[in-house]
Amino acid sequence: MAISYPRKAPSGIKVIIVGAGFAGLTAAIECHRKGHEVTVFEKVAELKPLGDIISFGQNSSRMFERWPGVVDKLLPIIHTSEAVEFRDWTGKYVTTQSFADEHKSWGRRINGHRGEIHEILVDTARAWGVDIRLGQNVAGYFEEDGYAGITVGDEKFTADVVLASEGVKSPARTVVLGHEDLPKPSGYAVYRAWFPSGELAKNSLTAKLVDGDTHTGWIGQDVHFLVAAIKGGKEISWVCTHRDDSDIKESWQFPGNKEDVLKVLQGWDPVAHEIVKATPPDRLFDYKLVFRDPLPTFISPGCRIVLIGDAAHPFLPTSIQGASQAMEDGAVMAACLDVAGKDNVTEAIRVWEKIRYERVHKIQATGVTTREMWHKADWKAIWEDPTRLHLKREEWILNFDAEQDAYDSYDKVKASLGTQKNRSAEVDTSDVVIDM
Repeated sequence: MAISYPRKAPSGIKVIIVGAGFAGLTAAIECHRKGHEVTVFEKVAELKPLGDIISFGQNSSRMFERWPGVVDKLLPIIHTSEAVEFRDWTGKYVTTQSFADEHKSWGRRINGHRGEIHEILVDTARAWGVDIRLGQNVAGYFEEDGYAGITVGDEKFTADVVLASEGVKSPARTVVLGHEDLPKPSGYAVYRAWFPSGELAKNSLTAKLVDGDTHTGWIGQDVHFLVAAIKGGKEISWVCTHRDDSDIKESWQFPGNKEDVLKVLQGWDPVAHEIVKATPPDRLFDYKLVFRDPLPTFISPGCRIVLIGDAAHPFLPTSIQGASQAMEDGAVMAACLDVAGKDNVTEAIRVWEKIRYERVHKIQATGVTTREMWHKADWKAIWEDPTRLHLKREEWILNFDAEQDAYDSYDKVKASLGTQKNRSAEVDTSDVVIDM
């Protein structure tokens, strides 16, 4: 049966999107839905299902629900456990946090393999008719009165608005800020892995972890180790966040070494050690983290070039909201352009920034607080109240419809802008530290 992809009448608004990650793809799908003309330029020549686990909260999962056929494709590959079991570093059971009530009240979460979910969204965008051009290395951005554009080789492409979604190294950051912003050391790194769980199923210490979908976390001093079994336990992923003093100029991913991980986990639960030992060497990666100060603005002086997703606001993994906020960026932009129309594109972009800026930075800060809650845990207090280890599941973050909120708040936000030309929302970010 053919799937129908409803679309509004053409708006006349031309949108260029640089980068086909989750921010770019969501912006593309949502802009196409609203009748805008969309072209996506992606640097890589071939999109491959790479990566490991990624999580989408209810606030972004509701977008998948709006895209015909997408959830049906996701259901066979996503994590189905509705709880996470916490243990201390020795393996002693502490507490179990259930997500069942929030699922009933706020909707489903989508957690699964980054590459597999991304592949489904790429197929969805193409099925809608979105023009995705691969192998396009965008060399620069520019804006003039009434339009913005990009350069690819010797060619120039122009549009009413250009959305830069190719990550924190985007050259558009320099255009928006007027200078190059340099990263700073974070003092943390993450080991990551995803692999078939056959060997773990044979090991008496680990077999229980892959008996269906499970989610387990070990918490220790300045280290946490999270493990999730998926697809009925047939595959497993794990992440280990730890202190790291590497002096690098950018966040970067390197091949991981199991012996290095085992040193980090010295004295820890033997179950954690067995998981690491069973990891195929080519499936282990060492991701170094740096941080950048929160940006004063996400939009260019002429209000035609916009940073979205990681290009605007990289998130700590412990926020569990990086991908969700990237998707919110795209959905809100499409809605704002829909309300404003072609003659008021710069107004739409200013309203978009005002809507997004404060919410994004408040949610970014939760990544730091969650990490510190685990890494600096007061274990005497935790044994008195084990729920202190629970993830803070905030309704204002998760039970939120970004698209509807944009439509509902557009006129009020527009009125609040007054005659100001280009400034971010008024929010104190002096104490916000953002890792990537």
